[in-house]
Amino acid sequence: MPNPLSERAQRAVFIGLIAVLVVFGLYLSLGGFGGGDEEGPAAAPEEPGASPSGATDPAAPGGLSTVEPSPIDTTAEEDVDVLDWFPFTEEELRAAGATARTFAEAYGTIDYTGSPESYYASMEALATDEYARVLVDASRAGAFWEEMSEVEAVAQGRAEVDSVRTYGSDSITFVVTAQSITETADAEFDEELGEFAITVVRGGGAWQVFDFQPADAGQFGEE
Repeated sequence: MPNPLSERAQRAVFIGLIAVLVVFGLYLSLGGFGGGDEEGPAAAPEEPGASPSGATDPAAPGGLSTVEPSPIDTTAEEDVDVLDWFPFTEEELRAAGATARTFAEAYGTIDYTGSPESYYASMEALATDEYARVLVDASRAGAFWEEMSEVEAVAQGRAEVDSVRTYGSDSITFVVTAQSITETADAEFDEELGEFAITVVRGGGAWQVFDFQPADAGQFGEE
């Protein structure tokens, strides 16, 4: 089929197409269609307390943290081991209570046919050095001793730990009920000694009595 355009007209069309392609290429290279690296409007200043990423700084006044929460582990009431609330193991609590009980028993145990010194010694062995020095003044010895020795009286102490009154990192105060059962050549009778607050302290791998007095005297621990 014969070409309707003359050779001159064909050359003009070809040159025109080339010009259009050049202009289109320049337009794209200068960031046409809204793309490229052309800067947009200036960014607004960040609010105080906001992090660079836009998250609010939890330390800023009134800030709300965007950090994912980490809930602590909780224990069902029926599964709680209450001994975990004490700074002592079960064995340590038992040993401390045994020291308090033994001391109260020694306090009520008196062989009046022996010497007062032997009576003191049984309690001194369970006490701290400081408290051992005041045991003589706190003892039940005195004029009564001579009277009881004449009837050959022997008293056997008994004690029971009732409760823990208070505790510290290395001390526990127990409330202990004490009794003394006395036997003579002619009779046997018991004396209710009452309740005592006995503070024991941990030291040297053992528990020792730091203080001993009637429970209602307001003795609440090592201090």
